[in-house]
Amino acid sequence: MQFVELFAEYAPLFLEATWVTLSLTAAALVMAMVVGAGVAALAMSRVRPLRWLATAYIGLVRGTPLITQIFIIYFGLAYLVTLPAFWAGAFALAFHNSAYIAEIIRSGFLSVPRGLTEAARSVGMSRTTTLRRVQAPLALRTMLPVLGNQYIIAVKDSSLVAFIGMTELFRTSQNMAASTYQPLTAYVIVAIYYLAIVLVLTVVVNALEHRLGRHRRAA
Repeated sequence: MQFVELFAEYAPLFLEATWVTLSLTAAALVMAMVVGAGVAALAMSRVRPLRWLATAYIGLVRGTPLITQIFIIYFGLAYLVTLPAFWAGAFALAFHNSAYIAEIIRSGFLSVPRGLTEAARSVGMSRTTTLRRVQAPLALRTMLPVLGNQYIIAVKDSSLVAFIGMTELFRTSQNMAASTYQPLTAYVIVAIYYLAIVLVLTVVVNALEHRLGRHRRAA
């Protein structure tokens, strides 16, 4: 009974923190998609130094913990510019996720059969038209489930920005634990909120997959 009372009492704070978490993740993923697409393009380039640059970038991100990246960006950029915790967290999450998204995009395009690309070029399609009408749609069908999973991971990883003082979901649960002296209750409640977000995202991704699959069968 006390759990229900505390859940209801802290619901406004957790709902506000949910909005902060979703806003932070959305901003980070928009930037990560742009950077990731650029890194993927470098990774698929015919110019070897550009491929090396993309490989080094991906290796750097994968080889260092996200919490370290958050601290370096938050405290490191503080010497150059005053950066709010929100944008420090967003830039760090974008930097971290961009490498994984780059690999997802690269793998998606590499999964498109070369014969289809060559066939499109042979009937007079330009390189840009082939990319837009043949490669991108086919690659998207391969990428979508993996991208959806990466987005879910990004939501959960956003909890690490609590360590730079940002009041998102996990920080809210820490504050609740400190004020109520019931850490288990606080962390179970925040787990419920994260689970709800993940379930909603999973439903959305599955719906998009189903829609793409239906268009593919119709075609």
